[in-house]
Amino acid sequence: MDLLIKNGEIVTPSGRFIADLAVDDGKIAAIGRNLDVQADSTVDASGKMVLPGAIDAHTHMQMPFGGTVSADSYLSGTRAAVCGGVTTIFDYPVQHKGETILGLVNSKKEICETDACCDYAFHCCITNLNGGAILDEMAQAVKEGITSFKCFLVYKKEGMMVDDGMLATLLERAKELGAMINVHAENPDLIDLRTAKYLKEGKTSAWYHYMSRPEFVEAEADKRVVHWATHLDTPVYLVHMADKEGLEACIKAKEEGHTVYVETCPQYLEFTCDVYKREDGRNFVCSPPMKGQESQDALWKAIKAGFIDTVATDHCPFMQAEKDWGKDDFTKIPNGCPGVENLYPYMLDAANSGKITFERAVELCSSNPAKIFGCKDKGSLEIGKDADIVIYDPEKDFTVHVDNMHSDYDNTIWEGKKFHGYPVKTFLRGKLVYDNGEYVGKPGDGKFVKRVPRS
Repeated sequence: MDLLIKNGEIVTPSGRFIADLAVDDGKIAAIGRNLDVQADSTVDASGKMVLPGAIDAHTHMQMPFGGTVSADSYLSGTRAAVCGGVTTIFDYPVQHKGETILGLVNSKKEICETDACCDYAFHCCITNLNGGAILDEMAQAVKEGITSFKCFLVYKKEGMMVDDGMLATLLERAKELGAMINVHAENPDLIDLRTAKYLKEGKTSAWYHYMSRPEFVEAEADKRVVHWATHLDTPVYLVHMADKEGLEACIKAKEEGHTVYVETCPQYLEFTCDVYKREDGRNFVCSPPMKGQESQDALWKAIKAGFIDTVATDHCPFMQAEKDWGKDDFTKIPNGCPGVENLYPYMLDAANSGKITFERAVELCSSNPAKIFGCKDKGSLEIGKDADIVIYDPEKDFTVHVDNMHSDYDNTIWEGKKFHGYPVKTFLRGKLVYDNGEYVGKPGDGKFVKRVPRS
């Protein structure tokens, strides 16, 4: 055997138990008490938890946006990922008119083949059907393991928005292929209307980013997506859910038996719209913005009740000088916040404090995204699966500072956040890539995750 992890508390979505875990050739080879095997490397995990690596199903690495490019490259962003216990990321390359799905994704794969420090997959954002050619190409994309696509119901001026007809067309086409449509749901016309009003009134602080797209602006679009998906009888995945009213529509659809998946993000669970009143409020600008306390309470309630399926980050950091472009005009602030290194520590801290169970944290951050998006070798500690493993010390205290993160950004909304319990080792397919605060892997360790379509 290549690796033996002894005496750890193994965590699954259904329970926890003390056992040894053996790894051979990148796969989990055996799990049991007092395994009698010889291994090249042995780790004593007594007093610690052994978890499946997290899957961050929502990132934007080196993404052009708002006149710049997000601060984390595929190298630095995936390096940060493994240092937080994330062993697979899903990125969102954006297709524009004239571009093909496979041409775009393959250009990103070429970068990741040399730079990626964790495994990677892609949800291609479709913004133009190229006269219908994209609908045909989706079939080939699915065969090549790209089984999810994204639609923006916003960013009309940027040429990224789809209308209801295109959304319906893509929902039905995805269902035919066993694929999934992910949707960013906000109402663009209301955002534009309210933004113009506040600018005319000279109301330009970060607070008006929230006021231009408050709860009901997101909720209308959430409900519209649910309406189309349920009446067309297609599955749908709503990304970065932040508001109570839209969440309630999703819960109702779930209770009626429809396949509606809901993702939320740590920033919506930790912060409310009050952050936009702060001196550094511009650093928290993302879309959709953080909402009020009532929405945050509803998100936590839904997590505990099982109505939220995944927690991902929407990782899209920008440098402080770029955030400062909007110091006096919220419309000039690049939208996005960091989070990929903080995802698993945040949710495991919630488990360690008793807010949720460790089993639920694993479900939200690993097993559910693997199941939803067809990652057959990921998401759980089972014999035959990839040995993507995190060793978590529930007694280790850790405070987030920009200087102890492993990204390339120079500011973080998580500055000063204290965690009780923290990952101490990360293994990617059996290889140690993070060890007690240090990245010990190498760029190019990551591999493309070819996914299987829905049956």
